[in-house]
Amino acid sequence: MKKLHIISFDIPYPANYGGVIDVYFKLKALSELGVEITLHCFQYDGKKQSDELALICKNVYYYKRKKYLINALGGLPYIVNSRANSELLNNLLKDDSPILFEGLHSTFYINKPKLKNRKKIVRTHNIEHDYYTNLADVESNIFKKYFLKVESKKLEKYEKIVSNADLILAISPNDKLHFDKKFQNVFYLPAFHPNTSVSSEIGKGDFAFYHGKLSVGENDQAAKYLIQEVFSNCNHKLIIAGNNPSATLIKLVSQNKNVELINNVTTLEISDLIKRAHINILPTFQSTGIKLKLINALYQGRFVIANNTMVKNTGLESLCSIANTKDEYLNLLNELFTQEFSFDEIEKRKKSLTENFDTKTNALKLNNLLFE
Repeated sequence: MKKLHIISFDIPYPANYGGVIDVYFKLKALSELGVEITLHCFQYDGKKQSDELALICKNVYYYKRKKYLINALGGLPYIVNSRANSELLNNLLKDDSPILFEGLHSTFYINKPKLKNRKKIVRTHNIEHDYYTNLADVESNIFKKYFLKVESKKLEKYEKIVSNADLILAISPNDKLHFDKKFQNVFYLPAFHPNTSVSSEIGKGDFAFYHGKLSVGENDQAAKYLIQEVFSNCNHKLIIAGNNPSATLIKLVSQNKNVELINNVTTLEISDLIKRAHINILPTFQSTGIKLKLINALYQGRFVIANNTMVKNTGLESLCSIANTKDEYLNLLNELFTQEFSFDEIEKRKKSLTENFDTKTNALKLNNLLFE
């Protein structure tokens, strides 16, 4: 029996944002291959323990994340220090199975002597210090901005901890290039996701759609950009969906009659909006990792407009229309709203996405890396 420990930075069900989507569907795919999984996950922000995880894992352990100010002090990044728990180490020592650390967040014990002889794998979800620098750049609260800048510096210094891993699994080609410069045994393993086939529908919709976890700075920034720079200058309808929008975003929406905001939506509602939209419009100002919203839009939706930052080195460039300026967005919106989404476009997606982003294929690759 192949056995594996997975340490997740969050409870990965419900899988309702990028990072936990990758974790959950990885768990599910490995379980279907017969891997016996012991899952360790950190509980915070009111998220509840999940019966669903018990169905696909042999054991599930929950640890309270220590979100106290004292965990932000000292040299360790807050996202790491707040996930230290001696009970986790004790549970890892119950057998000698490989350990998969999800993100730098979960690596507090990776260099501990008691785990010296274990096979250790780190799944990198971002170049974390770059991610936090970008979050700081778009944060308006001076105290949060300071915290994010300090966290970025700590994460850059801390990143060398992954040299203790036997394997590093980068989530994007761009991230692989970064880690290749510093470490050995780096592999590109595409993001895991819920899509098993392309389900896009031919024909037309009557709105453009943007979605994301709106409490995250980069998503808030992208939504504001679309309203202020693009849709305030045209009559096409934009629907924005996501949880916990900022007061500024809510006010901007109220000032534009062609923009609608849907707050606190479910995963199923997001999928329905992706499918019904004529255009999924997905700018980003954050180049690390890969945006699962882009993969979902290509599997489920019609036309996709994205910027270079969203698609560069993803292998998905040819499946999107690219816009980087206000005028380019407006021209593409005007052009695509006159066209029907065709069967040929769907076939093109099927070929490209099956070659690179098939979850079953990538689970087999991971299985071989873990147990070869």
